[in-house]
Amino acid sequence: MIKYLGSKRLLLPHITNIISNLDNVSSVVDLFSGTARVGHALKRAGLQVLANDHNAYAATLARCYVAADAENIGIVALKLLRELNALPGSAGYFTETFCIKSRFFTPQNGERIDTIREAIARKGLDPELEAVVLTSLMEAADRVDSTTGVQMAYLKTWAPRAQQRLELRLPDVLPRAAAGRSAAYELDAYDAAQRLSADCFYLDPPYNQHKYLGNYHIWESLVRWDKPEVYGVACKRVDCRARPSAFNSKPRSLAALRNVIFAAQCRFLVVSFNNEGFIGRDAMEALLGERGRVTVHEYDFKRYVGAQIGIFSPSGQKVGLPGHRRNTEFLYIVDAR
Repeated sequence: MIKYLGSKRLLLPHITNIISNLDNVSSVVDLFSGTARVGHALKRAGLQVLANDHNAYAATLARCYVAADAENIGIVALKLLRELNALPGSAGYFTETFCIKSRFFTPQNGERIDTIREAIARKGLDPELEAVVLTSLMEAADRVDSTTGVQMAYLKTWAPRAQQRLELRLPDVLPRAAAGRSAAYELDAYDAAQRLSADCFYLDPPYNQHKYLGNYHIWESLVRWDKPEVYGVACKRVDCRARPSAFNSKPRSLAALRNVIFAAQCRFLVVSFNNEGFIGRDAMEALLGERGRVTVHEYDFKRYVGAQIGIFSPSGQKVGLPGHRRNTEFLYIVDAR
């Protein structure tokens, strides 16, 4: 899966173990699904997962890793990926924007991305098959980018991986879970909390000012393929300025989380947060305690790789030193019975 700010890769065994061992839980809403890493693991554990994220690229990842079932998709997707891999590259919007105006990818790989994405757009695929193919393209691009992991800036000189040829691979699509067919949604978190119901809600909201859309704007443009106007050295989509989230605002984040927590139709809530977030542990426990009995697990981890490397300007020049190298991850479990 793609390099991702706030990835729960190391926390994943703990999340899966906790949710799998809750009383009579067979269905989970993953309200802020991101890369769908957690939803994918929960589906692998046999649970029915309803994954949601308001960004199109994240909803696409969820459609691939949560909603799609291998028995329906795998053989067809593999054949299609082989066909797309064989196409010759041809420069277009992606190459011009992300290889010439900016330097996220080499022009050779940009041309392959342009050709493959245009071919996908012409095929009019079933949404789940299209999601699998688009996920393959995102992950292939991620393996040959020239960044420290986020798309706020690119490196001053090409990363060694950027020189490799972009190649599509079949994502790890799972068979249908024993608990039933999973699904993916592209809704605002509060709307999803009102519309969806499950035995458990898993919440991993944005916890500070860093906006996922701004950090992963290339994936949003690659999935939407709307060829938007861009701004700045990083060539961000113009709508990065117009799609704010209350969860990225210190004054508004607590109220936004409260709204979601009390809208969630479930018995259990599992909330992932850390000590770098706007909401401290005492405030979080007080809020969740209004919904039910709260227990807390905490884990010490290295910070995200970008934080360990340091601070870079939009042109990729190192301009600052990393701060603390570790943080504390919290898992709050609420029994609302």
